[in-house]
Amino acid sequence: WVVRSLLVETVRGVFGLGRPAKSKVMPWVLIGILLVVPLVMAVTILLTGGDKLPISYTQYPGAMELVISLFVAGAAPYCVSRDLRHGVMPLYLSRPMKRSDYVLAKFAGLAISLFGVLALAETLLLVGALLMKLPVGDQLAGWAGGILTVAILALILSGIALVIAAFTLRRGLGVAAIITGLLVVSGIVQILTTIAHDKGYPTVESYLPALRPFSLVDGLAVRLLGVAPSNGASYPAGPLGLLVFGSLAVATVGACLAVLIRRYQKVGGV
Repeated sequence: WVVRSLLVETVRGVFGLGRPAKSKVMPWVLIGILLVVPLVMAVTILLTGGDKLPISYTQYPGAMELVISLFVAGAAPYCVSRDLRHGVMPLYLSRPMKRSDYVLAKFAGLAISLFGVLALAETLLLVGALLMKLPVGDQLAGWAGGILTVAILALILSGIALVIAAFTLRRGLGVAAIITGLLVVSGIVQILTTIAHDKGYPTVESYLPALRPFSLVDGLAVRLLGVAPSNGASYPAGPLGLLVFGSLAVATVGACLAVLIRRYQKVGGV
């Protein structure tokens, strides 16, 4: 019951529920952007008479990378930074709750919140496709693939964001650190990919995107579901590519949880 209450409180807090009005502005503005885009796409195609969605279900998260990054960057520090800064961990741990329970509740709360927003956006894309009278079977299959994609992305981004937030006690610093980290990694990977392409190393070029969260999930979706990649990216072909991308996705989530649990082993002794 304690862990469940902490998880529910985390989910509510991510959306600003039960918090001051100013705390609701940023998350709901970002949520609005994420949800308005699919509606605009659907309305535009309905008016112009298009015969396909301008972007696939699995490509949508990559197209909204900046907005998704801002959302998780704003939510993660709320989940963990405040408790560390105000020194209330001993109060949590005075209840029948392990440190790992606290970590898992916070991780699950953030992942569920992010997944819920992205899954709703994917569903709006599906509604738009059905209003366009596109083949129902194909759209349901594409929607299912999109739901799987955003579920994996939510786990990876939540883990990375919480690790950074757990080491930055100030909320503002946490937001800046998460955004900077995601953008810096993305920029470095793009530079290395360009260098590999110019030097004529196609194999290296195809594996480098695995170092970037959004490309990692996109590459996994391409190899697992057989969908088209985002932004014309090139990923390794065959079972080896699926194995590498899949293993790295699992390892990333596992490593983030391990670091978080290790972090909280040294915090809030009672």
